[in-house]
Amino acid sequence: MTGFTRTADPYRDLDVIDERGPRTNQAVIGTLSAVALVTGAWWIVPLLALQFALGLTFGRRWCLACVAYFELIQPRLGEGPLEDSRPPRFANMIGFGCLTGASVFFLAGVPVAGWLLTGLVAALALLAAVTGFCTGCWVHKLVYGECEVCDVPLAAR
Repeated sequence: MTGFTRTADPYRDLDVIDERGPRTNQAVIGTLSAVALVTGAWWIVPLLALQFALGLTFGRRWCLACVAYFELIQPRLGEGPLEDSRPPRFANMIGFGCLTGASVFFLAGVPVAGWLLTGLVAALALLAAVTGFCTGCWVHKLVYGECEVCDVPLAAR
């Protein structure tokens, strides 16, 4: 796309995000979690937890999937619809917690619990990447109320 301009800077306008950014991250996290699960490569799980920790702590510039989306994919496809960044960030915190817990279970010699959490992350991240339904965003709405990206009615709370 020639002459590409963004409505929101992905690294400075942190209250919004191009909706395809989180879906790219979900696809990467889901795929790598599934690869770990299928191959038994448990060491991938703490690396994914570390990636979440870096992105959540230091921002999108430290999220490798986010940088790949904003620097390689978005300039070619254009900017997608902007959404509130709080629900995807909340979902990332849940993913970080699950993958950190899984890592602790692996290191403590309780691999079944580690694989259950890893499988949960893989399934939910791939569901979100493929369908656009983000369980973490849905939970965010249930906990915090209305947001632009969520489609859960208030009556469900």
